[in-house]
Amino acid sequence: MAVEKKAMLGPKMRRLRREHGLTQAQMAEQLGISPSYLNLIEHNQRPVTVPLLLKLAQGFGVDLQGFAEDDDSRMVAGLREVFSDPLFESADLKSQDFRDVVAATPALAAAVVQLYRAYRERCDDVRLLAEQVADRDKLHLIQNPSFPVDEVREMFHVHSNHFPDLEAAAEALWEIATLRSGDLYRGLADYLDAACSVRVRLLPIDVMGHAARRYDRHSRRILVSEMLSQPARVFQLACQIGLLQHRELLDRIADQATLSSDEARRLARLGLANYFAGAVMMPYGRFLEAARAVRYDIDILRQRFDASFEQICHRLTTLQRPGAKGVPFFMIRTDKAGNVSKRFSAAGFNFARFGGACPRWNVHDAFRTPGIIHTQFAEMPDGTAYISIARTVTKSSGGYRVPAQQFAIALGCDVAHAGHLVYGDDLNLENRAAAVPIGVNCRLCPRLDCNQRAFPPLNHRLIVDENTRALSPYLFAAT
Repeated sequence: MAVEKKAMLGPKMRRLRREHGLTQAQMAEQLGISPSYLNLIEHNQRPVTVPLLLKLAQGFGVDLQGFAEDDDSRMVAGLREVFSDPLFESADLKSQDFRDVVAATPALAAAVVQLYRAYRERCDDVRLLAEQVADRDKLHLIQNPSFPVDEVREMFHVHSNHFPDLEAAAEALWEIATLRSGDLYRGLADYLDAACSVRVRLLPIDVMGHAARRYDRHSRRILVSEMLSQPARVFQLACQIGLLQHRELLDRIADQATLSSDEARRLARLGLANYFAGAVMMPYGRFLEAARAVRYDIDILRQRFDASFEQICHRLTTLQRPGAKGVPFFMIRTDKAGNVSKRFSAAGFNFARFGGACPRWNVHDAFRTPGIIHTQFAEMPDGTAYISIARTVTKSSGGYRVPAQQFAIALGCDVAHAGHLVYGDDLNLENRAAAVPIGVNCRLCPRLDCNQRAFPPLNHRLIVDENTRALSPYLFAAT
């Protein structure tokens, strides 16, 4: 954490004070400052200095890095995305309006985003129902009122994709099962047999069909498909151990998220079991030490931990243990059509929750040259710069007649951390003109001259001029 930076953290200070039931005068006395100075801090007219941050850590037990990070920006980005909808095109709202709402009433801002998500889900339901009405042979009522996948993604996002209790459980398994690097599959299989009375069987595809793993409760066997790679086999065994031995822990974490349906809770439990599996394959302390030593070189980490490219990238986004944090990465996985099937962020990168990603982002370029790592120096409209790498990954197929799944993985972080990454060595990071201008998505991007724009931006009126054709497919009035 760059604690030498002066942070404007007024809303956080105010919330912290209220959580402790203190007046400004009482909190100021504990911090050794005047009430008037604290008042200025809470109204973002004075920064929170390093000495003051240290006093907060000592007196109120706050995590310095977590407190200094600007998590309000995520909520501001959520509001900005909501009001980018054409539904609100007549509303003359500015970025400062969103920041004011989040600073004053963060709960209200969260409620607005939640309400809009429900609205979008209903719109999708109506569209789907209309399509089904058009094909009367397939007409049926839509029962599910929400999208469990989105709820679970939000749960992981709120936790910054880090779950200390699961990390501790994974570390304990290494001790209890006396696991050894290089023979993890056999070690986990032996542990399942000894501790759970569950045997592991590797079966051919004509028996397993499309299943990668199947747990047979009656015969107490875990059936694993021969089509899985060795890292995938290890992952599936570790995941099953999590489901068998830590179900109460998984359920407790999921219940804290107040998910709206049983389907969402089951999906959350599986996602947390997958997290546990990754933590077993790549134990926190050893993995963080190795990642720092090789400057986050994914190919070296793959060999050292016998893991896939995607598994390594995913694990890198989880290294957020207080006092032992890695580089705060974000990660996204998309298919060729641009559908997002995974997104995690320990950084300040704001993913679009509604709509696609920026077409200038190198995650889309990865499909042009499969298996090759692409690096990119990119800049958001607000001036924030990122370094990003992208590469395709291929999932095991079901044989010749079943096409293999191909995805693109993008992993990135703020350019301030580029010196820790081997991938930043060949990029001209000092020259901001060399950065690729990207945005969250077209609705939220103010770059009017983009020749890859698919939709008009927020708060810009569309101009239709039949006598003018620019590089961009749209012309807009200046605001």
